[in-house]
Amino acid sequence: MVSPVGYLREVVHELKKVSWPSRKQTVNKTILVIAVSTILAVYLGGLDLLFQKLAEVLIK
Repeated sequence: MVSPVGYLREVVHELKKVSWPSRKQTVNKTILVIAVSTILAVYLGGLDLLFQKLAEVLIK
């Protein structure tokens, strides 16, 4: 079993190997995620409203 200090050394060693994205890539991907999430939310909200109105018509 690895000691806690040894474990942390291994973690630091592995983190140095990671290829981190640039700031520009991070910002671009964040904007993309926000845009897609917003579009999907509006789409699903529209479907929900449509089905709500349809249910109201069928119930009356």
